[in-house]
Amino acid sequence: MPPVHHPVAWDDPATRRAWAKLVTCALLGQILWPAVWLGLLAWYVIMSTTWMLWFFFVPLLYSFYRAFLQPSYISSALRTRWLLRAYPWQVFEEPESGIGKVPGATAGDVWLSFPTPERPDEKLPMILKVHIRSMWWRRRLGRGYATEKTQQIREVWFAGDPRFAAVIAAPGPRRFHVVQQRPMNKRGVADPQGAGPAALARARRAGVRRPDADADSVTG
Repeated sequence: MPPVHHPVAWDDPATRRAWAKLVTCALLGQILWPAVWLGLLAWYVIMSTTWMLWFFFVPLLYSFYRAFLQPSYISSALRTRWLLRAYPWQVFEEPESGIGKVPGATAGDVWLSFPTPERPDEKLPMILKVHIRSMWWRRRLGRGYATEKTQQIREVWFAGDPRFAAVIAAPGPRRFHVVQQRPMNKRGVADPQGAGPAALARARRAGVRRPDADADSVTG
């Protein structure tokens, strides 16, 4: 059963263990992927034959891509921790999801919809960015019909505020993934969308960027 009785998700030992595994993999990747790329490059230089270039081209390209991408894995793990320390787990059975057809989404964007804290009858979609880390979720959401894969996320754990950002997870918890509202202005900050002072303060503790002056004017 999900640890809904904890004040925040971070208080759950299983959640902390899952996050420790996440950040450990991110840090190991920061060491291993550059090492793999340099090792393959050195091997090619030593071999110095034309056919070896074609043999190593894909591994070299992929390892360079992962080495370049790895810092974002670490920053995502840190942001996951901030959110888990600020919000409790909520459990949603078969949350509404789809592909496209919501404001801000392109034809291929996958999204999940969650209720706002102050107005549970009002739901906000959160779009999953196209990213290697989102592929597991994107393959299971928005289908509109049941498959073996979609059954794996029939229950979704949610820690956050759909007006700002959240961590979603498969039961366990596992498969942590950060989702956020896409910025509503060109400064890359979150739109408060009518959130009250308590919600804005919690979002700030969770690392959400927002313009204090704008937020104060919206909340009155």
